Amino acid sequence: MRQEHERELEEYLRVRMPHLRRLAYLLTGDFDRADDVVQATATTLYLKWRQVRAAGNIDAYVRRMLVHTFLGERRLAWARTWLTDRLPERPAAAPPTDDAIVVRAALRRLPPRQQAVLVLRFLCDLPVNEVAATLGCAPGTVKSHTSDGLAALRRLLEPGDRAASAFGGGTR
Repeated sequence: MRQEHERELEEYLRVRMPHLRRLAYLLTGDFDRADDVVQATATTLYLKWRQVRAAGNIDAYVRRMLVHTFLGERRLAWARTWLTDRLPERPAAAPPTDDAIVVRAALRRLPPRQQAVLVLRFLCDLPVNEVAATLGCAPGTVKSHTSDGLAALRRLLEPGDRAASAFGGGTR
């Protein structure tokens, strides 16, 4: 029976891995960290596969596991530490011109839960109730995180910036 469960899990991960990696990348903004989050989620999934199989919506269950893994990682002190053999370079005088780069950089500066809400709502196109279920909070909390996160993004993006106008911001 154990081999059957392992085959099911292997098949599930084979099919869903690109989606999990995409979500993890959207949350972390870094391919290596995204792979770490996916690997940690896959390990937990292996340990809880029988319980997960019994869930009505396996994809939602696994997505919730991945988001919680991301949020849990962000709480750890080592997640805020960058090891390098060089001194940090001074920031470039001119900001990047690519809107996606500017928005992603601003998104990384938000608190983790606001960041997760915005990624799930706008980049994964999930409804409020599904985001609430994923994060284990009330729909009203998702709405307030969405509102606060968008307001913070507007503040972080320069007035008149094309990326700011994509969020209904811009000049204030």
